[in-house]
Amino acid sequence: MDCKTTSTKSRSRRRSAGFTLAEAVITIGITGLIMATLASILAFSGHNFEAFTNYVDLDGGNRIAMDTLTRDLRECNRVTACTSTLLAVEDSDGSAISYSYSSTTQTLTRTKNGVSKTLLHGCDMLSFSIAQRNPVGGSYDVYPAPSPATAKVVNVSWNCSRTIFGRRMNTESAQTARVVIRKQG
Repeated sequence: MDCKTTSTKSRSRRRSAGFTLAEAVITIGITGLIMATLASILAFSGHNFEAFTNYVDLDGGNRIAMDTLTRDLRECNRVTACTSTLLAVEDSDGSAISYSYSSTTQTLTRTKNGVSKTLLHGCDMLSFSIAQRNPVGGSYDVYPAPSPATAKVVNVSWNCSRTIFGRRMNTESAQTARVVIRKQG
């Protein structure tokens, strides 16, 4: 009984010597697809994060502006002047408060006793209008006031936006309010 042994080391060395060209191309292709997918997910996430940050910033600014405006109007004695971009009232202490909108700087500014404070930035549109008390009891209809002296209701609306990655986008819906002046008879 003769036994021969043959070495298998040379065959296995040849097979594990390295990647073939086809294996390398497939590996590079799969890696490229994975990297492209990750890059697009990262870009999409960055855009959404920036949009959410802008939304939170706009929401906070809108809330402060609306609260300040509503408080001043409800406590004021009377409206002294009103245009679509300017509202002036007499405060409960007799001092003048004015709200002015500048379309060139896109800001809403509150001025009282010579001290100005910018309430809104990036405001694309803002409009004031005045109305008088409804003549029918139980109805919430308002009618345009012929003059500031007869104004009982102030309507205000605005829209703000921000730039996200170079594109101007509305990341906050328009704000509107109808505020009734409480102190005027």
